[in-house]
Amino acid sequence: MRFVGYAVLTLTVAASLNLGGCGPRVEQVREVAASPPPEEMALPKPRLQGELSLEEALARRRSVRSFTEEELTLEEISQLLWAAQGMTAAWGGRTAPSAGALYPLEVYVATASGLYHYAPQGHKVIVESQDDLRFKLWEAGLKQDAIRDAAAVFVITAVYERTAKKYGGRAERYVKLEAGHACQNILLQAVALHLGAVPIGAFYDDRVQAALSLPPDHEPLYLIPVGHPRQ
Repeated sequence: MRFVGYAVLTLTVAASLNLGGCGPRVEQVREVAASPPPEEMALPKPRLQGELSLEEALARRRSVRSFTEEELTLEEISQLLWAAQGMTAAWGGRTAPSAGALYPLEVYVATASGLYHYAPQGHKVIVESQDDLRFKLWEAGLKQDAIRDAAAVFVITAVYERTAKKYGGRAERYVKLEAGHACQNILLQAVALHLGAVPIGAFYDDRVQAALSLPPDHEPLYLIPVGHPRQ
């Protein structure tokens, strides 16, 4: 996939100059660079039935830190993103509960092919970068090898202002609880897909922000490496 190139818009401005009663028209032309629209990619429809029961997934869940080099399929990435924040109701309800249904979480996934930002509405991703940013995340994450070696690193970030508008000073508590709900969904979905995952909270926030070029209000809360477990 490639980003759409910059479009150049030519704006023609007609100005009238009155010189001694004479008003010749002078056309002033200036070029303005328009920002390219973000590239979007539709995801495969998530499955609503799997091979494992919830009880089996809970019993088998382990923190997995060692992975093979096998990549995740698009279907697997789609299912994991849906588990984290997928829409489950026509009015916008999602897989993880949210205080006041304000949904302050934003989920990204870094893979060998780029960085993607999940958009629950429409179940798609926005292509943020075509660079492999996992090594930068590894550096920001205290060089924990699971981050470097995983096929994908899911990043849960928080936009506190969305919840603070209603709940004020309690917003931070509610948002962090919600991040825990979303993280557990990813961990259990990974088990159901016969994958391994581990939640990581030890990292330099500002370095994760810089590595992924996150918006200033997107505070990283979790790094979740996911891949095929190495036996």
